[in-house]
Amino acid sequence: MKRLLFIPVLVWIVATLAFFLLRVAPGGPFDRERAPASKEVEAALLAKYHLDEPLWRQYLRFLSGLARGDLGPSFKYRHHSVNDILAQALPVSLTLGCLAFGTALGIGIPIGFLGAVHRGRWPDWAGSFLVLLGVCVPTFVIAPLLVLIFGLRLGWFPVALWGSPAQVVLPTFALGLYFAARISRLLREGLSETLRAPFILTARAKGLGEFQLLLRHALRPSLLPVVSFCGPMLADLMTGSFVIEKVFQIPGTGAFFINSFFSRDYPLMVGLVIVYSTLLLVLNFATDLAYRWLDPRVRHA
Repeated sequence: MKRLLFIPVLVWIVATLAFFLLRVAPGGPFDRERAPASKEVEAALLAKYHLDEPLWRQYLRFLSGLARGDLGPSFKYRHHSVNDILAQALPVSLTLGCLAFGTALGIGIPIGFLGAVHRGRWPDWAGSFLVLLGVCVPTFVIAPLLVLIFGLRLGWFPVALWGSPAQVVLPTFALGLYFAARISRLLREGLSETLRAPFILTARAKGLGEFQLLLRHALRPSLLPVVSFCGPMLADLMTGSFVIEKVFQIPGTGAFFINSFFSRDYPLMVGLVIVYSTLLLVLNFATDLAYRWLDPRVRHA
């Protein structure tokens, strides 16, 4: 309960650091629009967005809006607020991230499980080869290959945009394959170590069936490294991937984050940082709860 109540405090600290660090960085949000005769225009823009006020007053105005759930107007997208942009882009990134997360678990856990059970045999070698490819080949290579093979050559799936179930398949797999490889490696090593533990040898000596032994006794403690990795991974997936969104023209938060950085869109950047930090803290808290359920030693401690 203490950790849960501490989450808003951490979010406030992260938001405060982001607010001040962005404003002390060189450059301003309207530098690109500056012209020889635009001093009056620049002054009007600064006054419109209250950037001509002292920094402490801007910070109090920011905290007042944050307490009301208002992240302010966007400097780059003039007719939209940060709340409007997040309401439009965040559900897309959350959907893509959750689907990629399910894909990573659905592919990585079976491959890691088979690799540990058949360690040193051909299923382990084949799985290790696929995992090595998934870890070494970057996303910006996998995504165009999927587009070229399954979109342009075979014509099975659309190659861009977002909306229909067919448009979801390629970006989901392109985003989830790398994480599936990481999950597979973690589970393979964890399960291999668990299978050599004394309590597994004792269970085998008592005549417990192999299937029941693997699923009921060996798999559960072997998932602890996977659970530790899944918290930050899910937060990363749910906040968008700029490469995937760029290749498949998906209107998620990844593109907005990059554009806000280059255009010095302070409110949008701070809003995205708040969303990411909140997701990371909440999912890490959920990871700790899953730890207590999977490992009785943590619960009793």
